[in-house]
Amino acid sequence: MAEPELELVSRRIRSFPDFPIPGVNFRDISPLLKDPESFRTCIRLLAGHLKTTHGSKIDYIAGLDSRGFLFGPPLAQELGLGCVLIRKRGKLPGPTASTSYALEYGKAELEIQKDALEPGQKVVVVDDLLATGGTMCAACELLGQLGAEVLECVTLVELTSLRGREKLGPVPFFSLLQYE
Repeated sequence: MAEPELELVSRRIRSFPDFPIPGVNFRDISPLLKDPESFRTCIRLLAGHLKTTHGSKIDYIAGLDSRGFLFGPPLAQELGLGCVLIRKRGKLPGPTASTSYALEYGKAELEIQKDALEPGQKVVVVDDLLATGGTMCAACELLGQLGAEVLECVTLVELTSLRGREKLGPVPFFSLLQYE
């Protein structure tokens, strides 16, 4: 990966200590989204990784609600693929498949339209950030319900101290930037 390009992306991530609660160091991607050159570079770097790793084996990119929607469609376009949406419960019309997952204080659900994918199709899941891995793991489970094969999960940022990558088990994971 080209170090100057990665540095360009990295410079656009800012930190807010003690947000939203004391002890949390929030990683803000807003400056990256504001800067067209940095955002294009981010998408190019993710696409380059996927091309190198999977070649033409990917059928679809799956973007996770909600910030994965910012990266999923441009990444899919860069790769010449379609993008499917994995949403929070109650946001998609028509028949859906769903799965629930644990949050720190409760549960949440993700859904995908039942006709979004055919069994055997190969998918890469994208989101902005991996923390504890609960949402990403639930997305993989949901795609498995449809018979899709998750080739890899990718994010812009990974919070390594939360060990979310471990929750994904055998599913490969890649992040452009890692923070403690």
